[in-house]
Amino acid sequence: MIKELITWTAHWAETAYGPIALFILAFAESSFFPIPPDILLIALGVLNPPGALFFSAIATAGSVLGGMFGYLIGIKGGRPILEWLVAKDKIVLVHSYFEKYEAWAIFIAGFTPIPYKVFTIAAGAFYINFKRFVIASLLGRGGRFFLVGGLITFFGEDMKVFMERHLDVLSILFVVLLILGVYALRHLPVFKKTKE
Repeated sequence: MIKELITWTAHWAETAYGPIALFILAFAESSFFPIPPDILLIALGVLNPPGALFFSAIATAGSVLGGMFGYLIGIKGGRPILEWLVAKDKIVLVHSYFEKYEAWAIFIAGFTPIPYKVFTIAAGAFYINFKRFVIASLLGRGGRFFLVGGLITFFGEDMKVFMERHLDVLSILFVVLLILGVYALRHLPVFKKTKE
């Protein structure tokens, strides 16, 4: 079934409705749909490399708005909705991430292969600050989609197979580097301000 959904998703790239389908898919994936928009984004970008960054912007807008809808679902449905979607131990884990990292948890979920929809709904259910949620979603989802669009813009069709195979690894690597960078800025003496 998942393979059929992926094939169905990719076929929209060959139609005039590709950008609209990308927006709808990005919106839906952020709150309830299982197929990530990267598949359609890559297909659209490869067919039209000069438009890849534009498609990235469409995916980002759809995804962030979908995340807001997921947040609303979380506020209205709360924990019962989460328990219907995922196991209780996963909910406890997500809640612990929010308690420790709050906006960082949203950013990482938005940028990496972690199911973003679980975090959008959980953010509403756990009453995470909405403004921080939106900013972290914008940075996380935008970072992911513009990374894809940028690679296609610069490397064209040669990037298609590489990204399809390694996008998740690239996303995780980027987040690891980002976390190391933040750690360095906060803890290494060379980055700390000296008292005058």
